[in-house]
Amino acid sequence: MRVLIINTAERIGGAAIAASRLMEALKNNGIKAKMLVRNKQTNQVTVVELKKSWRRIWQFAWERIVIWAANGFTRKNLFAVDIANTGTDISALPEFRQADVIHLHWINQGMLSLNDIRRILDSGKPVVWTMHDMWPFTGICHYAGTCSKYTGQCRNCELLVKPHKHDLSYRTFRKKEKLYADSHITFVACSHWLEEMAKKSALLQGHTITSIPNAINTNLFRPRPKKFVREKLNLPADKKLLLFGSVKITDKRKGIDYLIEACRLIARNHAEFNGRLGVVVMGRNAEQYESLFPFPTYKMNYISNEKEMVDIYNAVDLYVTPSLQDNLPNTIVEAMACGIPCVGFNVGGIPQMIDHLHNGYVAQYQSAEDLANGILWTLTEGDYDSLSAAACRKAVSTYSESTVAGQYIRIYNHITGNHA
Repeated sequence: MRVLIINTAERIGGAAIAASRLMEALKNNGIKAKMLVRNKQTNQVTVVELKKSWRRIWQFAWERIVIWAANGFTRKNLFAVDIANTGTDISALPEFRQADVIHLHWINQGMLSLNDIRRILDSGKPVVWTMHDMWPFTGICHYAGTCSKYTGQCRNCELLVKPHKHDLSYRTFRKKEKLYADSHITFVACSHWLEEMAKKSALLQGHTITSIPNAINTNLFRPRPKKFVREKLNLPADKKLLLFGSVKITDKRKGIDYLIEACRLIARNHAEFNGRLGVVVMGRNAEQYESLFPFPTYKMNYISNEKEMVDIYNAVDLYVTPSLQDNLPNTIVEAMACGIPCVGFNVGGIPQMIDHLHNGYVAQYQSAEDLANGILWTLTEGDYDSLSAAACRKAVSTYSESTVAGQYIRIYNHITGNHA
């Protein structure tokens, strides 16, 4: 069986990493998988890049210009929404023609337009769409927050400066309605949370919706001696280290402000941790937050090399993810596979991954105080070795390549009529 995975980028962003890992998982389980991207970051031969041209750049820019104009010529939420008004017709490419299944992932920012998706559906090839956020079933947003308009009809969008009943969200929602009306797409959510949101959407009524987590190579992401990797990374051997990571630290959705406040609470109320705790901050713009933590910070640039990431996870004692909106973060799976307990807010797919008081701590949403409680409990009150072992066991049993690939292969067999 030949499967063509389609994603905007190969390795930049959570969806890209998840799609790349799925391709490798499928290949390792007997599927001839390729990946089609607009932006390629490696020399992987099974990843095909769209031909570079000024037209590709214009496609990306044109969508932003339309959003910018519709939003009163302001940059506010310019990248929080997408309208898929431009993209590339891939239906004539040899990789598309050879494929038995077309598997869409994150296809925004000029990769595929809604018209391009229509051409894919009109080809008659079975289509699977893995949803890495809410965009496939909302008007224009990737995360709806507290808004529930997508359950009926998107309009008066809160992400637009001047929302109205026939605004950009309404017009794009109607286009998606027409696209999905007579189409057969199998939608896959990466978390139970996203699956439940999708089932509430007016757009996906009558469509097949299921949930399959992202895959990870548990032969690579596994526990390693902490002393060795700390020496390698020049990190102190005498501190308990917390890790916070994001492609862009300044992204408010990732919640670093809550981690800073939690650390301040610990420093103020638990003086015994002063001098014993440190925070590893990984991502772009990390230097902007260095002086805000009450504990020593160790800055690291955003790292895409997976072998280097394994070292970083194994060098710390705890991974903290105070994200305010998230689906099924790859970082939590990666940390757990390395035997690192995690602390995160009760939001999105996070409580599906972190089993409260079993392999980590699920804190009350947007509570810096409970985030601090979780950090303290994991490092002092919980049985750390048991938490670490449980985290690793869950990663292997739930997110391993063979487990995830097997679930997708069953879907492929079903929609192609191959019941072998």
